[in-house]
Amino acid sequence: MSDQSIHRTSGRKVGVLVMSYGTPESIEQVEAYYTHIRRGNPPSPEQLKDLTDRYEAIVGGVFPLRENTDKQVKALETKLNETYPHASFVCYQGLKHASPFIEDGVERMAADGITEAVGVVLAPHYSIMSVGGYIKRAQEKASELGLKMSFVRSYHLHPKLIEALAIRVEEALSRFEGADKDKVLVLFTAHSLPEKILEMKDPYPEQLLETSRAVAERAGIARWQFGWQSAGQTGVPWLGPDLLDVLRTVKQENRAEHVLVCPVGFVSDHLEVLYDLDIEAQHTARELGIHLERTRSLNTDPLYMETLSDVVYAQAFAEER
Repeated sequence: MSDQSIHRTSGRKVGVLVMSYGTPESIEQVEAYYTHIRRGNPPSPEQLKDLTDRYEAIVGGVFPLRENTDKQVKALETKLNETYPHASFVCYQGLKHASPFIEDGVERMAADGITEAVGVVLAPHYSIMSVGGYIKRAQEKASELGLKMSFVRSYHLHPKLIEALAIRVEEALSRFEGADKDKVLVLFTAHSLPEKILEMKDPYPEQLLETSRAVAERAGIARWQFGWQSAGQTGVPWLGPDLLDVLRTVKQENRAEHVLVCPVGFVSDHLEVLYDLDIEAQHTARELGIHLERTRSLNTDPLYMETLSDVVYAQAFAEER
């Protein structure tokens, strides 16, 4: 940035709404959380027990999940202000299904006198059904309050994100002691969405494949494929193949005894990682006689914080570049 540009941006205060799916803060809040996900329809006793059991199966219950997001928001604010001292960044949290909700975050920015803000989602890949929904809710509230707000839509090929994920793949491959690393099958995964997004020409599936290809190339991986996980039980078809089905197919076709899962669609430890992968997928793998490992989550990894800092700053000062 030129000296003239720095002079123009000096003293600018920018709000940053960091959005994510959200988790309950305690076991007692699981029912309200689940009801919100179901658009106000309370879950059946069986559905509630299933979700509660999943949270209770995780070491520490729900608490580390919420704490992870809190730490990411704080770390991003620190990174932004360290990297770009000529401006002032204040980060706020906005959750899709828990308090503080997305609208709450926007209202707090306005109440604090923020007049311009950037929204970013803790998910690198864009879908109209996921990130698009976050943006729509935030934009509607910002417009209502007269807050100027722009958004980061995706950052799935940011070099620092790819580097962070590749480092994790290389690190995890070392856990397959005695195995030929070239014979380890790397499975990249992300949260499934309803199949109807394909009719909408949604970029989500292709962006995920682009990230997977880039990470595989960076890490020197020859054997990899993509699978979906954590599909909802909604009565409509969801994107597949599901990770558990992939594991069964791999075993049936005798294609791999060692599998590394790299959940590129997720950026922190939460239910879809700590339960769906570490407990459910591990259980299936053990039954099949497959050695399954997964890569460490990004959480507050410095490279991930730099990724977010880069894209937020670029969005905030796009007009001056």
